[in-house]
Amino acid sequence: MILNSGDTALNTFPLIFDGHNDVLSKLASTGGVSEAGQFLSGLEGAIDLVKSKEGGFGGGFFAVWVPSPMDVDAKMEEMVQPRYDLPLPDQIDAEDAFPAALSQIAILLELERLGALSVARSVADIRDCLAQGRMAAIFHIEGAEAIDADLHSLDVFHAAGLRSLGPVWSRPNIFGHGVPFRYPSGPDTGPGLTDYGLRLVQRCNALGIMLDLSHLNEKGFWDVARYSDAPLVATHSNAHAICPHARNLTDDQLRTIAESDGMVGLNFAAAFLREDGRMLSDVPLTQVLKHLDHLIGILGEDRVGLGSDYDGAVVPDDVTDVAMLPRLRDAMETHGYGEELIKKLCHENWLRVLEKTWGS
Repeated sequence: MILNSGDTALNTFPLIFDGHNDVLSKLASTGGVSEAGQFLSGLEGAIDLVKSKEGGFGGGFFAVWVPSPMDVDAKMEEMVQPRYDLPLPDQIDAEDAFPAALSQIAILLELERLGALSVARSVADIRDCLAQGRMAAIFHIEGAEAIDADLHSLDVFHAAGLRSLGPVWSRPNIFGHGVPFRYPSGPDTGPGLTDYGLRLVQRCNALGIMLDLSHLNEKGFWDVARYSDAPLVATHSNAHAICPHARNLTDDQLRTIAESDGMVGLNFAAAFLREDGRMLSDVPLTQVLKHLDHLIGILGEDRVGLGSDYDGAVVPDDVTDVAMLPRLRDAMETHGYGEELIKKLCHENWLRVLEKTWGS
């Protein structure tokens, strides 16, 4: 097991580097930059500095996500039904999305200024943070609504530290089409990438920005697979063979990710774990392990990690926040995963694919 600092908890298990969280949009909705300091002392939610030290959470992908006007309670009520098909939210124009994205980027930079985390621009940065017990954050954008058609803002965001981008969330934009929250359903739910989307893929490849396939529909997935020269990565998606939700990946998609030497981060969202597709939190960790087994069976031990969706989804009762992550590590060990595999799942596989994508 790795050693990280004088903190006893950090010395007993490998730190987790996670593929997706929504703490920035959560902070933006509860006060913005002025509330960033609460991240250090403790927040009502899944991730903060106190819980992270307790649970051995070393950091991950911090998503900038522009919310759609919606009744979240009504959405959650729909998603506990045996079947549901939520309509895709309306498209958001760049001039409306841009200030919302900037507000969340400002929160991320304020967290860095306060010493809560470091924004990582290379794998060496992440390894340094893990070794010193300092949280590492990848600046990630989930849904490219804030990026203009000429991609000028993409270059600016990259200069500010952007290293990972999901072209769409579950709504359309000028670049492509997201999958709806629909159960049961396959991911083939609409057209593929637009011409703007193909140019976005090309520019991200040139800049070394990782492309995230989570939320992208199946035709868009195959477009990225065809035109991208980087490993294919889904930061927070699960196995459609176990849970036939539109958000999950088919075995054909998983095999294509494996052939590209890419990666999938397992999503903790209950609706994408449960075989009945319901967003209910009574999900045993054995169900999490069932998805991990399936992903490892197709992708191999070097191409699977975690992508929790913390602070953005209903998650299993046993791992409602990062302080409870030792329960998942213990479940992996009890399940028969060896120490080396657990370390790969916790963080080493993310570092491998990022180094291959970023080049450093």
